[in-house]
Amino acid sequence: MAKSQTRERERGRERERVMGLDSVGALAIHEILSKLGPTDTAVAGCLNKRFRDWAADESLWSKFCADELDLSSPQDPLGNPTPTFKVAYQVWREAFGMYPWPLVRRVKRCWGRLKSWLSANFPEALATLRKGASEGEIKSLENNLKVKLPLPTRLLYRFCDGQDMKRDEVTGRILGSPLGLIGGYSFNDHLVNVYLLPLHLVMRKTLVIRKTQSTVLQRGFGRNSIFVASSSYRQKTFFFNCENGQLYVCTRNWLAIDGGAIPCVPKELIGLVPDYGGSQQQDAMLLWLEEHGHRLHSGVIRLHKEGKIRGINLFPEKAPHCSIAITNGVKVRASAVLVPEFSNLHDESEKFYFSYSMRMSLLPEGCCIYGMSFASCQLYRRHLIFRANDIVVSDINREAVIGKFPLLRPGEEEFVYESCTPLSSSSGSVEGCFTFVPGREL
Repeated sequence: MAKSQTRERERGRERERVMGLDSVGALAIHEILSKLGPTDTAVAGCLNKRFRDWAADESLWSKFCADELDLSSPQDPLGNPTPTFKVAYQVWREAFGMYPWPLVRRVKRCWGRLKSWLSANFPEALATLRKGASEGEIKSLENNLKVKLPLPTRLLYRFCDGQDMKRDEVTGRILGSPLGLIGGYSFNDHLVNVYLLPLHLVMRKTLVIRKTQSTVLQRGFGRNSIFVASSSYRQKTFFFNCENGQLYVCTRNWLAIDGGAIPCVPKELIGLVPDYGGSQQQDAMLLWLEEHGHRLHSGVIRLHKEGKIRGINLFPEKAPHCSIAITNGVKVRASAVLVPEFSNLHDESEKFYFSYSMRMSLLPEGCCIYGMSFASCQLYRRHLIFRANDIVVSDINREAVIGKFPLLRPGEEEFVYESCTPLSSSSGSVEGCFTFVPGREL
């Protein structure tokens, strides 16, 4: 009897609380529900008819979809339109109900940033991105390869199943396509452009490697590793370890029994154990793509066009990753990237191979020497000093660059030359100077 009375008193107090809110204006209720979020708004809609109407307000669900899913129109995960934003939100939650919701939002945000940059700057590469893989397709890969993908990587493939690899005919011969999402670099006759592989190629290439190089794969990358990205022209290969969540890039001697791979992400950043919120569960694949998106949006890396070829160039364009010097009106920008496919971890003199890019241009006011302005200037000599761990390993003092004496004029495109050098350590530097001869006086 006492328990029954207690329950009745609790129901009475609840009715009083609801009646109190019921008397609040619709605008205030709308503001309250928008602060509560979608889950609590749905619960509030169960209180009574008025709250059900308030909780069904389309502007509320439009806000929730925009805040959590970056949706500007109601659509399902495959891009199909839905009747309302509320329906869209429900479909998204049902489609990804087996994953931590904060992690779903984080992965969607990662892909959203990449796609928005591609849409604005590189639409031909955007067209190569595939629709997200189904749970069945992911399960098929896991069963065939006997691996278990970490949740972040599963979600990455749920949102986008890699790229369709295409080959373009350029100047009469077939080259690797420059449309890789990860991008690349070129120097001398070496061209690299990296694609993110779709699941069916991940499975096929991994099975081939396991069949021909099973011992190498297990010792170098781990027995639960899969082939996830590669260049379509010159070989540059990435393996993902499904057990520890690390991403590895192959070096020149990766087929050696004792391995030849470089981790792409500091292991301290990898966390495969779910945290309280779920958003900080992260593996190297997610961190790698997030950093790539950040570099694209911030302008650290950009598109580069050479002849008919246009692609994402991994040579950094901004400080501190790019050094810039202006002397007498001549501007020189320099940056470098590691070339793992040339690096040899078993040879101390060529342990790390780097490619460097030098970009030269003349400012609008021309070349200024001793108060005199010249409309052009021409490169005569270069003097470059390479160091590994502050020890000089190479000193180059020669005429020209790659056999050329470029003539610089104001307003013209940068002259770019790229080359490479081996170092014994991952820490190194290059410094030096270029000598120019002034042209016609202004």
